[in-house]
Amino acid sequence: MIAVDTNILVYAHREESPFHSNAYVAVGHLAQGPATWAIPWPCVHEFLNVMTNSRVFAMPTPLNEALTQVLEWTRSPSLALLAETQSYWEILHRILGSSRVTGPQVHDARIVALCLQHAVTELWSADRDFNLFADLKVTNPLT
Repeated sequence: MIAVDTNILVYAHREESPFHSNAYVAVGHLAQGPATWAIPWPCVHEFLNVMTNSRVFAMPTPLNEALTQVLEWTRSPSLALLAETQSYWEILHRILGSSRVTGPQVHDARIVALCLQHAVTELWSADRDFNLFADLKVTNPLT
């Protein structure tokens, strides 16, 4: 199963992004395909934060438009939204201990832990910080 990180979702949504076309096609292919794909819940929250944030975009996406985009993704019958279960803390604890990340990279460790908990085999991201985590294959679908 492939999971999609926030930055790929942002690029797929924002038409002015130089990566928009590739991200839009990549996410669309997952959403319309028969194979199960995933978005971790923290990536949904971060997508809404980034899209509606005037510190990120001079003209942020209106909240209703951002919510509609998330709703469209959730209508994909093959989408799994990844949330914490009982084993999550053990996995996160192990990842934090082995990677020794701190600060903002703890958020990335959280994404990795969710992916591992739900048997994700590959995370699509343009964020190189995920290379700090050896337990999960990370691919940039835009290159």
